[in-house]
Amino acid sequence: MARLVFRSEFLNRCVILLLFVSVKASSGSSLEKTSAFFIFGDSTVDTGNNNYIKTTPENQANFKPYGQNGFFGGPTGRFSDGRVIVDFIASYANLPLIPPFLEPSSDYINGVNFASGGAGVLPETHQGLVIDLPTQLKYFEKVKKTLTENRGEAEAKVLISEAVYFISIGSNDYMGGYLDNPKMQQDYQPEDYLSMVIGNLTEAIQVLYQKGGRKFGFLGLSPLGCLPALRALNLNKESEGGCFEAASALAEAHNNALKGILTTLEYIFKDFKYSNANFYNWLEDRMNNPGNYGFKEGVNACCGYGPYRGMFTCGGNKNMSEYYLCDSPDDHVWWDSFHPTERIHEQLAKALWDGPSSSIGPFNLRDLFITTTIADAVDSPQPRSYHSQF
Repeated sequence: MARLVFRSEFLNRCVILLLFVSVKASSGSSLEKTSAFFIFGDSTVDTGNNNYIKTTPENQANFKPYGQNGFFGGPTGRFSDGRVIVDFIASYANLPLIPPFLEPSSDYINGVNFASGGAGVLPETHQGLVIDLPTQLKYFEKVKKTLTENRGEAEAKVLISEAVYFISIGSNDYMGGYLDNPKMQQDYQPEDYLSMVIGNLTEAIQVLYQKGGRKFGFLGLSPLGCLPALRALNLNKESEGGCFEAASALAEAHNNALKGILTTLEYIFKDFKYSNANFYNWLEDRMNNPGNYGFKEGVNACCGYGPYRGMFTCGGNKNMSEYYLCDSPDDHVWWDSFHPTERIHEQLAKALWDGPSSSIGPFNLRDLFITTTIADAVDSPQPRSYHSQF
């Protein structure tokens, strides 16, 4: 009798797995069936959460000319002329658009987006004006509880285990949280502040693993000092202008530290799989050599005013006469003073989806969406024994 019960339980689990995470490759870059998609981060991946919170115009994008390319019919809260990277990834994974968590009546079966424009890893970054990463993790716990109540513990456990967790955050901690915060600079040396950011990000990854997550995608930081806003700031400080190297140095150090942490976590945690993008070099090459990638302009933003059109996030004053809007955003790497155009988001999404190991690794996102981890959902493995400190 014991053997029959075991086989019945095993078959039930297999049925659940097939229903919710079975995948089958099809022609092109999409899949017929795929895993859920949970998104954490800042304005690079915010699809509208900041529409529902009280914040500053710089942290919102629910007004024109955002969304002006017509894909959504108008502004949605995305910091882009149209779609952002996670919209494309969802499409490649044969998922619908992943809704923002704060959008009423969201359905969590395909995942949900917790990202918030202006958010940081640290709760102190733009405190009170954004949904910081610790709060995003709390929201995920609510989603997990709802899935368990609605789908049952077994189904929810498999869905959580098979989901892909995409994390894109950290820029605001260094730009607004540190370089634009004299008190933080007084209290922390750059390397100590960076260690604090990386430490808190590591803890967040561990929390998601402990709650059942096994497959993670990461978007590293761009050359922050070369954003139009930071170039404009540097022009005010140094007559020759150019990239604000202190910001780019912090971004590069963050990326190197994250790479080391992920290698360690892969060793510590059983079945921990991840995709990490070399976003820094990827975007830097497009800024320096725009013509190689189909762009005409790699430095100046499409929308904004002042040097590099980097003095203000476009449209924030809701006065069309006070900012410039280019004729063809597709010719530009940068949409506004901080954010790239939809075309950059699309190119990056394609690279993340099935790019080579030289720029995406150790897995690309397609690998993660088609990889199943039934053992994790059934057995809830414990971390491997490891005694070194991060």
